[in-house]
Amino acid sequence: MKRIITYRTWTRAGETHVATKRKRGDKWEFVVRRKALLERPYYLTFDSEKEGDAYVGKLEALLDHGIVPEELSIKKPNAKLVKDLIKNYLATISIKDNDHKLLVLISALMGEKRLTELNYDWAEKWVQDMKRIRGLKPGTIRHYVGAMARCMDWGKRKNLVLDSPLRDLPRGYASYTNADALYSGKIVDGVRDRRFEVCEEEKIRAVLKGEKREDRQRPHKLPYRGALECVFDLAIETAMRLREMYTLHLNQVSLDTHTIFLDKTKNGSKRQVPLSSVAIAVLERYFSQVINGENGMDQFKHEGGRLFPWWDGDFDPKILNQTTSRLSKQYSRIFGTAHCDDLRFHDLRHEATSRFFERTEMSDLEIAKITGHSDSRILARYANLRASNLARKLW
Repeated sequence: MKRIITYRTWTRAGETHVATKRKRGDKWEFVVRRKALLERPYYLTFDSEKEGDAYVGKLEALLDHGIVPEELSIKKPNAKLVKDLIKNYLATISIKDNDHKLLVLISALMGEKRLTELNYDWAEKWVQDMKRIRGLKPGTIRHYVGAMARCMDWGKRKNLVLDSPLRDLPRGYASYTNADALYSGKIVDGVRDRRFEVCEEEKIRAVLKGEKREDRQRPHKLPYRGALECVFDLAIETAMRLREMYTLHLNQVSLDTHTIFLDKTKNGSKRQVPLSSVAIAVLERYFSQVINGENGMDQFKHEGGRLFPWWDGDFDPKILNQTTSRLSKQYSRIFGTAHCDDLRFHDLRHEATSRFFERTEMSDLEIAKITGHSDSRILARYANLRASNLARKLW
């Protein structure tokens, strides 16, 4: 026996409108009726009741204002499928070549899918398929999702679709999980190996310099912009941890000897970090900005002898944890603005260590003294970066 539930009932100008929903097998069917706007009842099917409630709620809000989405209009059948949406978007909006190529591929892969099927469950399933079936890299997945999300944003503004569920995907959606690895054959051993992908470093630097993202009206607000830039640069030049940097005092930094002395580290051992010519230039520029009050540094004058402005000098673990969390979230927002959603600040330490192996002739022990890795087994995973060097040693 079918169970019919009244979804919503109201009266307007003497006419009663009723939307109903019913459970059919493991699906939920919704029926929307508006005699004044719709030529016939409109039927929608969803995997869950909650999903259907959300979609129909948005649909009825539009109908309340006399707006009929094109996907519901019988008189306009040319925008009911994904391929129609993409075709209209490409014909109307001037977009980048990369987005154009990706959308053409998306249209070929799922162009026959109805626009009403583009809900959050679809978004999750699409990302999952790109990982488990196609084995795409996280960066490539983000490019696909970004291109389609911009297309759906336009469609939403044009009332061609009700929502853009790709914008609701959680941070890190493109990263592989252990379950994804089982399907795709990729190895996930619990150790993150996230590095910069093509152009990501440049995009982050652009955000740090105040450039706005193309889909936003204003740039990301960054208090103490100069300090944020300096810490970012030091991280990829020295492999220092975030806490090791923001707790630095001026007397720990020696530009004359090109070193930073760390007396409080994660594993409790003290170490000296050598500074490259790039790192020296970064620090000199930062000191100049503080002195001259430039790049957002006008409210900080190295109070208490501290190098950076976010910490008050208290080594209480609670204070340190709060500061680390606050700064990590700040950089996460910066990376998100640069379309590097699954990048974490600690990944910069992996990037820096990888560069030491790729760009220098230092031994593993010498690199460990710089980075502070106490377990040689951790550095062993970087060995493949020097495969060419090992090959030259063979007869």
